[in-house]
Amino acid sequence: MRNPWPLDHPSRVDRAAERRATTDLAACDAIVVRDGRVLVADGRVLELRPDAQPPAALRIYLGRDEGRDLVALVPEDPAFGMDPDGIGGDRMRGLRDLLAGFWDRGAEGEREHELATTAVAIATWHANHPRCALCGEPTVPTQGGWVRRCERDDREHYPRTDPAMIVAITDPEDRLLLAHATPWSPRRFSHLAGYVEPGETLEQAVHREVAEEAGLTLTGLEYLGSQPWPFPASVMVAFRARTEDPDAMRLDMDEISEARFVAREGLGELIASGEVILAPKGSVARRMLEDWFGGALPERRPDATIDV
Repeated sequence: MRNPWPLDHPSRVDRAAERRATTDLAACDAIVVRDGRVLVADGRVLELRPDAQPPAALRIYLGRDEGRDLVALVPEDPAFGMDPDGIGGDRMRGLRDLLAGFWDRGAEGEREHELATTAVAIATWHANHPRCALCGEPTVPTQGGWVRRCERDDREHYPRTDPAMIVAITDPEDRLLLAHATPWSPRRFSHLAGYVEPGETLEQAVHREVAEEAGLTLTGLEYLGSQPWPFPASVMVAFRARTEDPDAMRLDMDEISEARFVAREGLGELIASGEVILAPKGSVARRMLEDWFGGALPERRPDATIDV
């Protein structure tokens, strides 16, 4: 799978878990994050020195890079950085909107993607789990923000990650299945995907989800790679597979309302005309598409229908 960020490399930033409980978080440089947004300037993630940071509601240790300790900082003011200044200065932007820029900047973008994704994921967990799941009392952050402890029963609670699968399916003519999920905006298409359920493997989840949503049977399942996807707390695990009987497709019309098998020579015009809008750059879904297509996908024509 074509990927400028090698899948078999370790993290670019050392998470330095042994420093989480002992580092002075207020003395660290900070990535500012809140409600799935990250503070950036001209598309680049800002790392603020301690004297330039806004008042913090929460700090979370991210790790150590080039001799510096880094934290994610959740500002006290929910409106911090939300108003654009009109001249391209710093502001809070949604992580989804930043993925393509990370992709385009290679190794530098990979590092920022890693920091921003981790910051969004862990800050979202804190926002969504302020109380003990057992007794309901408020919990407090410990271990540099990687644990929340209930002071009433002394139980520790840890961040969660929900595994999900995504699969690129081809037929005997090597056409690719593109599907439209019911909640999506018009003309958006991607691969079939879904959550892994308790008691099943990743591979079993692929077979089950495809059978449930499209009525297809798969063969030749292969692992391609994975991507953290903190929307709100997933890791997307990518596969490719083949169906021998595309005519057997029967959509559930609940989660998937439209699907089609497309050939490479026809996909370009579908994209150019705006009839089909595909996954954005920077997503594992896009990498899977381009792996099948054999290179970069064409762009939509300026006069194409705009998605609404």
